[in-house]
Amino acid sequence: MKTYDTLAAVDLGSNSFRLEVARVAGDQLYPLDSLKETVRLAGGLDDDKKLDDDTQERALACLQRFGERLRGLSPEAIRCVGTSALRIARNADAFLRKAEAALGHPIEIVAGREEARLIYLGVAHSLPASPDRRLVVDIGGGSTECIIGHGLKPHERESLHMGCVNFSKRFFADGVIDKAALKAAEMSARVEVEAVARAFSKANWQQAVGSSGTARALREILEQNGWSARGITADGLAQLRSQMIKAGHIDALELAGLARDRRPVIAGGFAIMAGLFAELGIEQMDVAETAMREGILYDLLGRFHREDMREATVDEFMRRYHIDSQQAVRVKRVALTLLAAAGGGDEHDERFLDWAARLHEIGLMVSHGGYHRHSGYILENADMPGFSRTEQARLALLARAQRGALTKLSSFDGVADPDRRLVWLLRQAVIFCRNRAEPKLPEMKTEIGTKRFRLTLPEGWLESHPLTQRALEEEAVYWHAVGVKYSFG
Repeated sequence: MKTYDTLAAVDLGSNSFRLEVARVAGDQLYPLDSLKETVRLAGGLDDDKKLDDDTQERALACLQRFGERLRGLSPEAIRCVGTSALRIARNADAFLRKAEAALGHPIEIVAGREEARLIYLGVAHSLPASPDRRLVVDIGGGSTECIIGHGLKPHERESLHMGCVNFSKRFFADGVIDKAALKAAEMSARVEVEAVARAFSKANWQQAVGSSGTARALREILEQNGWSARGITADGLAQLRSQMIKAGHIDALELAGLARDRRPVIAGGFAIMAGLFAELGIEQMDVAETAMREGILYDLLGRFHREDMREATVDEFMRRYHIDSQQAVRVKRVALTLLAAAGGGDEHDERFLDWAARLHEIGLMVSHGGYHRHSGYILENADMPGFSRTEQARLALLARAQRGALTKLSSFDGVADPDRRLVWLLRQAVIFCRNRAEPKLPEMKTEIGTKRFRLTLPEGWLESHPLTQRALEEEAVYWHAVGVKYSFG
């Protein structure tokens, strides 16, 4: 496993885009550079949930600037993550192609609960050790994440579809801040929080911590105006509410600590925070200086130190779904042997082949009939800490494609060559391990091309294994149907 002296994280938030570069020293990270631009991606979503052209142009220009800063860093030491606005944008795929070209690096979209895990990881690393259970709240531009954890480990994670940008756009679009608008916004926030209030109520934690821009902005306003001695308080929020109603309009809101770029979204962020305080029984909240981008960096560091959360998730799924671990290991071993016989692959592909082999039978917990389809569904839709949506989709493809006609898979023609190769390797391994016993395989040679696969076995071996021969003959037909030549013998 390679190690790197410098790591970088790009956080494509729904309000701001951020880039963080850090130096690695053992198990610790030390900041080297930080960039932030207010893009307001969530504000560019129209009524059809599509990103408008102006917002896309603003985002792409920012990513070009970030791309310049990333030049010279190893691509493996950079991770770029998109969140709420890109999860819901209907034209996200088209935008991401342009965004990746502008940035010069692939962009992963993470699910809400994975975003919550990364936020907690970033916050926890900046806080002093404590025996207390902590509630971490992160109000972003398009979503709000709530996490309860102890030490570096999160225990409860939820993502709510409300953020400072979409709430400000929904309730304060004209800039008016009156009593009715604030009441409606706060009540809407409370309704959202009510769904998770039982798990996140005050009885379940001892310290509340806020992270990201809204929490820091509210802290600055309350402290600089003398409404709080430390952090965010319920009394301080009540005084801020009175001042906002008195001002009547965003443009008339003159408060110490209110930054210009935060002004357009402060009312929406305030309403969400007030709703959280009311529903969860929060009286005082400290504010962390770290957030998701630091979590991305520490998660990346863990992968290089063999503390990959994805590996832990695969192990947990094998236990949770009662996967036959012996069969999983057999399939994994054969698949990797076939890959090695073809000259091997890169470390990333080997890892996905490993995970897919260990999880390919996860769908048996649902039904034996068509279990590969159930496996694909679970892997694509389950909460899998450490995995991005793109990575889960890749695992799901391998699971669905492990058996049967490839023509039944939607858009298999568009599957990238590396994934086709992994599909072929997994399918052959499943065939050779069909007896669910340790296969006594001969030495084999494999040739893996773009439109051609070749499996060479010792002369006479297939004649003594007619069931395997029949399965390979069917394989050749399946691959021919999708335009790939498969020969064996």
